Formats: sequence, structure tokens, C-alpha cells
Amino acid sequence: MTRIAKIALVGALASMTAACGGGGFLNRDRPDEFAVQRQAPLVVPPDFNLAPPAPGAPRPAEGTAAEQALEALFGGPAARSQVETSVLDRAGQADPGIRSVIGDAETNTVAKGSVTRDIIAAPEGDGASAQAVIPG
Repeated sequence: MTRIAKIALVGALASMTAACGGGGFLNRDRPDEFAVQRQAPLVVPPDFNLAPPAPGAPRPAEGTAAEQALEALFGGPAARSQVETSVLDRAGQADPGIRSVIGDAETNTVAKGSVTRDIIAAPEGDGASAQAVIPG
């Protein structure tokens, strides 16, 4: 054998051996065939006399969208605690038109003063550069 043929043979054997390794394009993510489960077979419902729902009618078990939202937010009706009942009794009944009265110019409000305005207008931060201002 010639020297070039020996080098080509060694190179071919080395590339074939490298192709059998675990790395490279052969190492793909495959699904685990033992983790796959079969789905349960479909079962015919026992009551064949059910009438199909009317188009556009809400489902009887679900209710309206507003009821679903209230259920999701507040969890449905629940018994109130003694503290909550006491607070509601002391507060009394709210005026039905309270929302329209709040924005009225005749409504008395509390003047917060310049200190509260300064606190609200203060720049955001961790307070490291805060300085006390002494009125003088």
C-alpha cells in the first residue's frame, strides 16, 4: 500500500468512528416512548334524550359572563365574619346617588396642605440622597 492510501484509510476510519459518538447532529431530543400514555376511549353518554341547546343561549351550568366574573373575583357567596358584619352595621346604608354627589363643587374636602403635596411631588428613589428641609 502506498503512503497516501494508508493516510486516506486512517482518515476514513477516524471519521466513521467519530460519527458513532454521542455528540453532534445525531444527539437529538426524542420523546420517551415509555412515557407516552394512551388516551381513554370515548364513552357514549347514558342519556340519549337530551335536547341540543338553543343557539346563543347561555349554558345552564355556567351562567352569564358577569356571573362568571363575579365568581372568579370573589369566590361566590360566603358567610360574613362578625367583624365584617359589625363594620357594615356601623357604616349604615350608602346613598344610591353617592357617585354623582362626590364630584359636586358643593362637596367639602379636606385640604391636604403643602407637606402632602411635597411628599407626592418628591422624586422616586431609595432615599439615599434625601435631605431634610427646615422651614425658616
